[in-house]
Formats: sequence, structure tokens, C-alpha cells
Amino acid sequence: MAQKLQKGRVHQLGLCLLCGLPAAGKTTTGQALSQSLRKHKGWQCVLLTYDDLIPMEAFTQMKELEEQPSLMGSWRLYRHELLLCLEHFLQAHIKGCHYSPPQNITETTWERFVCCLKEQGLISAGREDSASCQYLIDFTSPSPIYFVLDDNFYYRSMRYEVYQLARQYTLGFCQLFLDCQVEVCLERNSQRKQPLPEETIHAMAQKIECPNPEKYAWEHNSLILKSVGYALEDNLQMLDLLSAALENPVKPLEENTELKEMDRAICATSALHQADQAVRRIVSQTMKNAKDNNVALHELKSLAEELNRLKLEFLEGLRHKSNENNQCCLQNNTFNVNVTSSFSQEADDVVKKYLNKK
Repeated sequence: MAQKLQKGRVHQLGLCLLCGLPAAGKTTTGQALSQSLRKHKGWQCVLLTYDDLIPMEAFTQMKELEEQPSLMGSWRLYRHELLLCLEHFLQAHIKGCHYSPPQNITETTWERFVCCLKEQGLISAGREDSASCQYLIDFTSPSPIYFVLDDNFYYRSMRYEVYQLARQYTLGFCQLFLDCQVEVCLERNSQRKQPLPEETIHAMAQKIECPNPEKYAWEHNSLILKSVGYALEDNLQMLDLLSAALENPVKPLEENTELKEMDRAICATSALHQADQAVRRIVSQTMKNAKDNNVALHELKSLAEELNRLKLEFLEGLRHKSNENNQCCLQNNTFNVNVTSSFSQEADDVVKKYLNKK
């Protein structure tokens, strides 16, 4: 018989981002941090390592990601789904109910995330019927729980998404940024069983955005580690940072600030909705043109999938631009013309490949 849910449980929860270049030592640091939290604080630490949770095929050279939007779209889709799984877990914990998959989640993401939580003792099968996809949330003690998200998080907007999640549920939030020299990362990467292409690390080193608390107030709970290895002083600094973040969880927006944020969000959402409608029309017209040019049926299917991935990547880029500027930068007529022109050109480039096959 399945164990009944224990309602009314109260746990202090925190989100910690462990970010930096590939092979900067994030996974090693995360494991050491987990041991320190258990030993010195008695806290539970849940490691969410993106390299393990995202399928390997979603990672490729940075140059290829930029040249093939479909690949970037797939990679970003998995990242988005991981946050959905985490948020759904937080909701289930707060409500004291079973943990079940969010709607429209891919089976791969769900299975990997569930496996990760089960291995770390957070959930167990809730019913004998595994097809039900429901799990009990298991906590053996009321001690605080930290979720450590181990990923590159090279764009600030990627980290801000996690901060928004912390703000929504009043959680502790902090960032550990491993500032490791590119040469060191390249050397460590070369020793891995499945090393990344050096071009990927070089490209990411040019794009990565270090925490800047002076400019972005939400990044004030950040620690930049300059050391190559995991030292004792790093241990103490990290424990202090995580303790401070947990004692001072992110508060919901104050009313006046919230109104400004809502106005910006409404503006951006409206513009993004217009963009979505515009690119949908372009995709529809592009498919019609392909049919009129007698593109084979199996090729039409592949074309539709590629155009859909291109659309997702294009819209994600617009969202990223809006988050980065933190303002309503997407403006009506000029915006619509630019979106239509830019996306139409990209769609034309895609369909040309199929027309050339004839």
C-alpha cells in the first residue's frame, strides 16, 4: 500500500546556480558542496546536472547551433522542460500532493528528471501501476533542501529564469560562478570520455556573462570563484552564501514594482503574440509554396518539422532579447515588419534545400 502524503510539511527551499564554462569544475564543486552541506549544516542537497538530464544529441558545436536553429531549438526545449519539471515538483511539495508530469512534457525529459530525483531519495513510486506516472515525495527530515542546478548558464537571461522561479515561490536564490581560464577548461575537456569540440568552449567563453550585482540587483547573492580547484576557503564562502540566501528568500515584487513589471510583460507578450502569428502565417505560406512546387510527401513532413523548430528558435530569440533589455523593446509596426522580413528570409533558405533536391 502506498504511503499516505504527509501534509503540512514545511521545508526551507533554496535554488543555487552552479555556472561557468564547460570543464570549469562545476560537477566536482557540486559534489563537494553537497557533502559539505550534509556534513556541516545537516541540509539535503539535490544536484540537477544538465549534462546528465539533457540528451547528448542536443549538444553540439556552438557554430552548428548558430547555423542550424533546429538544433538550438531542441537544446532550449530541453532546458525549458527541466525548469517545468522542477517547478511542478515545487508545486507538488507545497500542496502536499503526488508528483506527476507537467502537461506536454517529452518522455525523455520526464524519465531522466524522475530518475534523478529517485536516485537522490526525493521521490518514490506512489502506486504499483507505474503507468500512472505518480510519485510520492519523500523527505525523511524537516531540514532545508537546496537544489543545485549545474549548467553553463552563460547568458544572464538563462539565470534570470531560475531567479523568477525562486521569486514566485519565495525561495532562497544564489549563484556560484566558476571563473576558470579557457586553457584550463580545454585541458580538462580533452581528458573527458566525450569531450566537447574546442570551438564550442571558445565560442562560449566569448558569450558568457559573469554575474554583475552592481548593475543587476537580483544577482547580489553571487560568488565568483577564481580558484582552479575546490579549496577550503571556497567551501566556507559557499556555505556562507547559501546560508544567507536561505535566510533571506527572494520576496515577491512590491506593488509599484510589480505593476511596472506587469506592464512590461504585457507589452512584450502582446508583441511576441503578434510575432507568433506572423511567423505562423509565413510557415503556412512556405508549406503551400513547397506543395505547389511538387515537393515529395516525405520531404514535406521533414520540411514542416524543420520550419516548426525554426519558428521556436526564432521566438525564443525574441524572448531572450526582451529579457536582456528588461523593457518593452518590441514595438508594433516596425517590429512586425522586421520580424516578417527576417523570418521570411530564414524560411526561404530552409525551403530552398528541399527545392534543390528535385
